[in-house]
Amino acid sequence: MRGSGVDGRSATVKSGTRIHVVSDVHGNTEALARAGDGADALICLGDLVLFLDYADHSRGIFPDLFGVQNADRLVELRTARRFEEARAFGRALWTGMDRNAAIIAAVRKQYAEMFAALPTPTYATYGNVDIPGLWPEYTAPGTTVLDGERVEIGGRVFGFVGGGLKTPMNTPYEIGDEEYAAKVEALGPVDVLCSHIPPDVPELTYDTVARRFERGSRALLDAIRRTRPRYALFGHVHQPLVRRMRIGVTECVNVGHFASTGRPWALEW
Repeated sequence: MRGSGVDGRSATVKSGTRIHVVSDVHGNTEALARAGDGADALICLGDLVLFLDYADHSRGIFPDLFGVQNADRLVELRTARRFEEARAFGRALWTGMDRNAAIIAAVRKQYAEMFAALPTPTYATYGNVDIPGLWPEYTAPGTTVLDGERVEIGGRVFGFVGGGLKTPMNTPYEIGDEEYAAKVEALGPVDVLCSHIPPDVPELTYDTVARRFERGSRALLDAIRRTRPRYALFGHVHQPLVRRMRIGVTECVNVGHFASTGRPWALEW
């Protein structure tokens, strides 16, 4: 098996199997519609929703509702890790509004566009900003959603673990360490371990732009060392210190941030 970055436009199917992998789509529907070109299947590792673009504060649900100036302030507080102030700031803005209804309506609009853009077949799992309960309404027959489950593609076994771990950001799909570890354990040995968040390795979890460590999973790291998959693929950290490294025989690859690059990562065998 070998993997590489591709532009998603000119790739052609070769003998054998070719899979394109994306993560952290964050509203880039146009590129998502091309992401499967030339591949036998697309794998999507979550974070379809765009709540707030930290690179362009005019994009996302939050600025659509409250304007760019308030988005600037929220990003400033979160980047400074002043999470209590950020939550208080957000609560003040939401006063008098039905927060849940507004967010769900905006997410539904994004999901309708993005799920319609997914090619057949697509294998997908949730990111930490996704809302799993809504996915059944939008997944087409050609899209298979997996979380703590395995699937065989081209004779190789792929295991999927969705969501993220608990953080002060309190995003929609964050779960406890034990629940997350149980999903990893349920997979058993696989050829390719697919997750939204990375294993808990400092070089893979540090975001050089946000200037902070994101939460990685110790359970993923332990599984990599114990079961020795050929690849561990993930996203979540948009500007990692290291995009690719080996842990034993396993090639660990950050396949995001798709929202900014529009390019899938390719795996062939």
